[in-house]
Amino acid sequence: MSVAWVRQVGWVRDRAPAGIVFAVPTIDDVREYWNRHIHDLDITRHPVGSRGFFDDLDQYHFEKLHHLLRLVAFDGYRGRMVLEVGCGAGVDLARFARGGATVAGVDLAASAIDLARANFEQQGLDGRFEIADGERLPFPANSFDLVYAHGVVQYTVDPRRLVEECRRVLKPGGEAVFQVYNRISWLNALSKLMQVGLEHDDAPVLQKFSIGEFRRLLDGFREAKIVPERFPVKSRLHGGWKGAVYNGLFVGAFNAVPRALVRRFGWHLLAFCRK
Repeated sequence: MSVAWVRQVGWVRDRAPAGIVFAVPTIDDVREYWNRHIHDLDITRHPVGSRGFFDDLDQYHFEKLHHLLRLVAFDGYRGRMVLEVGCGAGVDLARFARGGATVAGVDLAASAIDLARANFEQQGLDGRFEIADGERLPFPANSFDLVYAHGVVQYTVDPRRLVEECRRVLKPGGEAVFQVYNRISWLNALSKLMQVGLEHDDAPVLQKFSIGEFRRLLDGFREAKIVPERFPVKSRLHGGWKGAVYNGLFVGAFNAVPRALVRRFGWHLLAFCRK
């Protein structure tokens, strides 16, 4: 009897095809996976943990996600407390620190925390880092002015619990930024059409959300604004004829369509919330 991981929102065990058992992944499964996978590793030739490595990660991250520089006030939290949940190598958190925020980062993976500490040390930045589960944050309630959780909700076992933990540690009136993958998006459709796997589609948990599903996940916040983003940019990771068609034809053609017509199909859904 084969075993498959539950990855998609809406899969129900009693609808499983005959002979297949859907095993529910645990936080330990998630931790083990992310300890072995470094995000965007393939885009750099520099040794892991070197200054060139971190510079390449920063350049690629904000090249691919250039909308973050427009939507997130990285320099707008001077003197305030910022927590990043799922901080990875600390690329985003370093921007907040350089903007004058007092920052803390948590990640389930020890390898990520080691990289984040090295990144901050090399830049002469101060930050507090802990190995911790975002579903069980090691901070008292009402501690932070901003909780930033970009690209973590979709990979955790219990997304609602993680969102509620982020809300718990926010000060009254504090802000939270979340990002998830849009199931009804151009990239999800293109990956199926071209039979090209999505990044980290082998992770123990990979959930995608409609805008409505994401909004319901955030219903504990006083305010929640959802912004679809992440439209096609040229890829450095895919080669061959599929990569050539994507970079040479699809990117330009898609971005020629008036954004208002395709806005809701952005691959990323960002939520800007207030407690």
